[in-house]
Parts: sequence; C-alpha cells; structure tokens
Amino acid sequence: MSAPHDHSPTHNGGANLNSRAALASVATATFLLLLKAYAAWTTGSVAMLGSLADTGLDLVASLITLYGVRLAAMPADRDHRFGHGKAEAIAALFQVGIISFSAVGIGWRAVDRLLHNQAAAEAEYGIAVSIVAIAATFALLWYQRRVIASTGSVAIETDHVHYQSDLLLNLSVIVALVLDQYLHISGADPILGLAIALWLGWGAWKASSRAIDQLMDKEWPEEKRRRFVEIAGRHPELKGIHDLRTRTSGARDFVQFHVWVDPAMTVADAHEVMDQVEQKLEAEFPGCEVLIHLDPEGHIDQPGNPLAETDLTQGE
Repeated sequence: MSAPHDHSPTHNGGANLNSRAALASVATATFLLLLKAYAAWTTGSVAMLGSLADTGLDLVASLITLYGVRLAAMPADRDHRFGHGKAEAIAALFQVGIISFSAVGIGWRAVDRLLHNQAAAEAEYGIAVSIVAIAATFALLWYQRRVIASTGSVAIETDHVHYQSDLLLNLSVIVALVLDQYLHISGADPILGLAIALWLGWGAWKASSRAIDQLMDKEWPEEKRRRFVEIAGRHPELKGIHDLRTRTSGARDFVQFHVWVDPAMTVADAHEVMDQVEQKLEAEFPGCEVLIHLDPEGHIDQPGNPLAETDLTQGE
C-alpha cells in the first residue's frame, strides 16, 4: 500500500492566494459600505438601501471567508488527519445564510415602499456611488477569478458568486433611480428592489450546492475521474484499477484506489511502480493526496461492495 502523497508547497501557495483574495474582498466591502451608507442616507432609495444592506453583509461574509480560508490552510494535525479544508465549505454556507437574510430584508423593505408609495430623492448621489461600486466590484471579480482558477477554493468561489450579484444590484440601483426621479415612473425603485431580493435568494440557493457537495464528500465530476484513471493506468505494470474513491476538501483533492499487479512482483518493485504512478499523477493533479492499495491480479474484493467489482481501466 502506498502512503498518502502530499504536496505541501503547492498547497501553501494556494492557501496564500486564497487569503489574499479574501483580504481584497474585505477591503472592497469596507470601502463600498462607507460610500453606500452616505448615498442611502441622502437618497432614501430602497434599491440603494438594499445595496447598502447587501454590502454590509458582504463585509461580514468576507470576514468569515477570510477566517475560513486561513483555517483551511492549517496543516493536518492529530485531531484532523485530513487537514482543515472543509472549513472553506462551512464558511461558504455561512455566506449563503447571510445572503438569504439580506434577500428577505430587502424584499420586506421593497414591499413596504410599494404599499406606502414613497419616492426616492437626490438620485445623482446614488448613481455616482453605484458607478464607483461597479468599477471596484469589477476589479475584485477579476482578481477572484484568477485565484479560483489557480486554487479551486469553494469559499472564494461563493464570495465570487455573491459579488457577481452585486454588479446587477448596482446596475439596478442606477436604473431604479433614473426611472423613479427623472422619468417619474411610480414604483420603479421598490419593484427593482424586490427583483434584487429574488436574485439574491436564487444566488444563495445555487451557491449552497457546491459547499454541501464538499461536506458530503461527493465524487469528482465523471470527466475528471476518467482523466485521473487514464493517467494512472498508463503504467504497463498495472493490470487494472478498481475501487476508485475521490473527494475534495477546500482547495485539496483526495483519491484512493486499488490496482492489480503481477502476484509475483516483489514489494520493492511494486513500491517503485507506485512511485512512478504518483509522479505522473502529481504532474496532472498538483496538490492531490493519493492513496494506492495493491492487489494481486485476479483478486476480487468482498462481495457486496458496489465499488469493488469495477475495472476502471476498461470503463465504468
């Protein structure tokens, strides 16, 4: 049996990127919170108020994300032998709760404005602040996309989804203020505020799925699994691969599988073969921890295990 293969330099580099992205999110949310607080107080717009509330919760969510990615980056210890990667998924679920709370509050305020037919004022302040917010959010999203492409962090990805909705939020504020004040279309501001609330609720529902998948140790996507098997099975000494199990925890992947080898192969020879297989996998799946179990060719595992009877080199 091969020992778990750990790639600490790659993991640490990804952790640093995630931490920087979370800090950038905190800084952006703090800056926008101050701007929107002034604009919401000046205009009285429910759309701007909704944008302010969302930005305030963005700041809380970003702080949770920062804590989550830093906790996830901690090395494995005696009590957490697989590391702390699932802290990212937990942080993502906290964000989902915050987004949902924001959606309910904005929706309630929008309905109240519709019932009482209140109008916004000083639209130019709200429009100017929203334009600044859009520019700052674009810059943050660009940086987050680069980090996600490098690390695959579920916490940063959830934060990214949240800030994507902020673009629509700020555009809606501009449209609402223009329609309400300059075109005098009654009810435009609270109706768009209600639309924002529905959009945030939808985003929260979508963002929760990947975090839950990680906490439930969902298997990798089928294409990724097959690519892994194809690379692992290239070694001529391997007679078959079966009992493949995959999962993701934070920015790290974990894989374990069984291989069939010649029963006459010595332990030393088998160990050398497994080292070669791991080197190939390391090149294609950096940061992935691999655990390989050796079986003599033809060995069949205990009946009743749905994973044990599949030769993955022949296709599942």
